Amino acid sequence: MINGLPPAAILILGAFLVPFLKGRLKSAYLLLLPAIAFITVVSIPEGIHWTVGFLNYDLVFGRVDRLSRIFGYMFTIISFIGTLYALHLENEDGQHVAAFLAAGGALGATFAGDLVSLFVSLELMTIASTYLIWARGTEASYTAGMRYLLVHLFGGLCLLVGIIIHVHQTGSIEFGVIGLNGFASYLILIGFGINCAFPLLHAWLPDAYPEATITGTVFLGALTTKAAVYALARAFPGTEVLIWIGAAMTVFPIFYAAVENDLRRVLSYSIVNQVGFMVAGIGIGTTLAVNGAVAHAFNNILFKALLFMSMGAVMHQTGKSNATDLGGLYKTMPLTTLFCIIGAVSISGFPFFNGFVSKSMILAAATHEGMGMLWLVLLFASAGVLHHAGIKIPYHAFFAHDSGIRTKEPPVNMILAMGLAAFLCIFIGLVPGPLYNILPHPVDYQPYTGAHVLDQFQLLSFAVLAFCLLILAGLHPVEIRVILLDVDWFYRKGAKVFYRLAKFLFKDPSPEAASPQLSGEGKGIPGGAKVNP
Repeated sequence: MINGLPPAAILILGAFLVPFLKGRLKSAYLLLLPAIAFITVVSIPEGIHWTVGFLNYDLVFGRVDRLSRIFGYMFTIISFIGTLYALHLENEDGQHVAAFLAAGGALGATFAGDLVSLFVSLELMTIASTYLIWARGTEASYTAGMRYLLVHLFGGLCLLVGIIIHVHQTGSIEFGVIGLNGFASYLILIGFGINCAFPLLHAWLPDAYPEATITGTVFLGALTTKAAVYALARAFPGTEVLIWIGAAMTVFPIFYAAVENDLRRVLSYSIVNQVGFMVAGIGIGTTLAVNGAVAHAFNNILFKALLFMSMGAVMHQTGKSNATDLGGLYKTMPLTTLFCIIGAVSISGFPFFNGFVSKSMILAAATHEGMGMLWLVLLFASAGVLHHAGIKIPYHAFFAHDSGIRTKEPPVNMILAMGLAAFLCIFIGLVPGPLYNILPHPVDYQPYTGAHVLDQFQLLSFAVLAFCLLILAGLHPVEIRVILLDVDWFYRKGAKVFYRLAKFLFKDPSPEAASPQLSGEGKGIPGGAKVNP
């Protein structure tokens, strides 16, 4: 243990020193903090650590086992990579502080041995994440951040009420396996489900993440949903309803991502899709399935961060993120192009990249349990991933038509961060043993069999062929002007009705029709629908 502090406390307390440092000392400190947290995660022995008495209970800030440790690795590694990526932000102390607080909240939730510590950690992560959206400084980011905050406060309220009822019924605040066995457990599941972006509860994610700062999105994409995945793996393993919730999550975002023009929003929908694989694996509940879900969470943090960083680099250099505004950037941003391609083939599950060695575990688990329909759904979703994230992102950003934009590579720290993430994507894909060795359960699985590799190449080949035919026929959806209505449109309409009713009941004389934070004003269309220009 380093300094006797939990990993979360290292980041949370260390964050408040950032504004007082300058120059190279600040840069060194920013990188040192997550490195110390990582070393702490490595060095803590398994067991219960850092307990504090609270009323008649014990708060546990350090419940360490194989499940919590691997998520601790995830959050400290991405904290280092994300901080390196943001190192050029010399006058943005607020972003650095918020990023460390959000990562500290995720770590706190990971090592929490009780429901109270879990709740407080998740709420800290929510508040800090909201700042990373607001820090963009635009009207759209403010309204999106407000919606993000309100949705997660509702999720936190569900979680809190569920915890109170659960503690009243059981007399224990221990955070362990809960299962669906009563009203309290359903409330807790909804609280986790909002953070996980369950279907119908997901719209906050593609609404808010594209409006966050370029560097903040790297942290957002890695922390909120993965902390929720950890909570599900801890509390609801083998819960059958999660199988079909996860299956739905893998499918429906594909259709939104296929016609979305904003490439950062495409990646946001892709997060929902990828988390669906993890949720389905947790729902299956076997050792192979849970190992696959956790391994995919680890790998997803890396390749999704790499894709967000590459799109962030493009936005940093060009100020644009729409597919129709980009193209031809490979000529002046070759390294960023290469890193984006590595992230794209990784998320698509190409053999010898990290996505393959984890996603195939979940598919194999479905097969072993005789879940043929689930296997088909996940297979279809895998093809969709290749289309919208594996091909669409690099093709429209760096190739496609020549946009005429001539720029240069981003700052060297951004290149180094992308390079580190790309290296890990390749290394884990080539040598999955080190990852398998730290999974929650012993691993008896070999990804590189002839059948696995052949099946994946067949799937990928047909998906690539379909994309090429759409492009050649001029039918690719990004070229079509569409209006995207997600479920948040209905929330906003309902909020406007509620707001008007409240004004009528309380005789508010102000002329505004509805709260802009709820109605989606600033996004271009009344009601919050998004238009592809």
